[in-house]
Amino acid sequence: MAVLLTGGTGFIGSHTAVEMLKLGNEVILVDDLSNSEISVVDRIKKITGKKVKFYETDVSDKKALEKIFDENNIEGVIHFAGFKSVGESVKKPLMYYKNNLDSTLSILEVMKEYKCKKMIFSSSATVYGSKNTVPFTEEMETGRGISNPYGWTKYMIEQILSDFAFADKSMSIVLLRYFNPIGAHESGLIGEKPDGIPGNLMPFITQTAAGIRDRLTIFGDDYPTRDGSCERDFIHVVDLAKGHVAAWEYALEHTGTEVFNLGTGNGYTVFELLNTFQKVNGIEVPSVIGPRREGDIARVYADVKKAESVLGWKAEKTIEDMCRDSWRWEQKERQRTIGN
Repeated sequence: MAVLLTGGTGFIGSHTAVEMLKLGNEVILVDDLSNSEISVVDRIKKITGKKVKFYETDVSDKKALEKIFDENNIEGVIHFAGFKSVGESVKKPLMYYKNNLDSTLSILEVMKEYKCKKMIFSSSATVYGSKNTVPFTEEMETGRGISNPYGWTKYMIEQILSDFAFADKSMSIVLLRYFNPIGAHESGLIGEKPDGIPGNLMPFITQTAAGIRDRLTIFGDDYPTRDGSCERDFIHVVDLAKGHVAAWEYALEHTGTEVFNLGTGNGYTVFELLNTFQKVNGIEVPSVIGPRREGDIARVYADVKKAESVLGWKAEKTIEDMCRDSWRWEQKERQRTIGN
C-alpha cells in the first residue's frame, strides 16, 4: 500500500519522500508545480535509488484526485499542499483561504469516498498565536492572537480534521506543528527554491549571498528579544522529514487525533542565524534594518518533549548544519541553472 504526499515535490514534501522511501515505503507524489519543479522527482530517485510515481495535479480537483485513488492502493495521505508565506497571506488573504481550505476539503472528501483512514497534516506553530508564552506546548489553547491569514488557515484546517476524526472513530489524524524549517539535503540535490522573491528568511539569505539579491532586509530590530530581532525555532528540514516518518508509524498503530510540535526546542534570533551563516560559510551577506513586517510576533520556539516521548523523535542537526546545507544547495542549484 502507498502513501500519497500532496505538495510532494515542494521543500518539505520532497525531503519527506526521501526519508519515507529510505525506509521502504511506497510513495506517490502529487503536486501542481506552482512552487516546485518536475526535476525534483528525478532528484528524489537519484538520492534514494527508488522509483516514485508522480501526478501533476491540483489537489483541489476532486475528479483528478479520484483518478489517483482509483489507480493506486493508498493507505494514507501526508498533506503538504498549501500556500505558506505569512507576508503574502496578509496581502492576499482570499487566495490563502480558498487554496488551503479547498484543497484540504477535497482531499478529505475523496479519502472518505475511498475509505482511506490516515492523514498527517502539515500544520504550523502560527496556530499558537501571540497570546501564549514560549516555549509552546501542544496543550496550549490555539487561535488566540493569530496575526495572519496563513495561520488562520492552519487553525481552521486543524479544527476540520479534528471534527472529521471525531465523526469517524476509525480515522487516524496527526497534526504536526512545524516551527521554522531551513537547510537542505546533504547531497545538494533538493532544497528550498521559492518562485520569485523569497517569503522565508533562509532562501533570502542564500540568494543574497549568491548575489541574486542586493541585500537582506531584517524586519525590525526593536522586538523584546536579546538583540531586537525576531526569535525563531529553526529546524533542519531533514530532521523535520524524519518527524513525518515517525508520525506515519504512529498513525499506523493509533486512531483519533494527536498533535505534535516539530522543532528543536531552541530559539535563535534573525541576527544569530545570519551571523552563523556568515561564519560557517566564510561569506558576507549585505543586510539592512527595515520596519517590522505585518503578522510577525517576537518569539516562537517549541517544547518538544511530547514528540520525543511519544514518537521517539528528536531533532539532531545543529544550526551550523542548517547554514552549511542551505548554502551548499544554493551554490549547486546556481551551477545547475548556469549549466542549463
